[in-house]
Amino acid sequence: MHASQVIIRPVVSEKSFVLAETGKYTFRVDDRAHKTQIRQAIEELFEVEVVAVRTASVKSKPKRRGQTSGRTRHWKKAIVQVRAGDTIPIFQGLEGAE
Repeated sequence: MHASQVIIRPVVSEKSFVLAETGKYTFRVDDRAHKTQIRQAIEELFEVEVVAVRTASVKSKPKRRGQTSGRTRHWKKAIVQVRAGDTIPIFQGLEGAE
């Protein structure tokens, strides 16, 4: 699996911004990707050294719009810790966007 297929997009939330200040970055990743693939993809795409990778499967939630009911899609997220001093520039410009 290619690096651009493993990493789908960064997760933009209050919690992810707090974690980014401590060197931990949150990404939405492919459901089939494992920790080694995620580590290699982050190191290749952003040229940083990854110290740790934590993954979690986010379950789908029921949603309704009028009479139509359905579910959101389940997905997988990865919290990646980089070496002290390394940063991922994606999260720098988003802090003042509110």
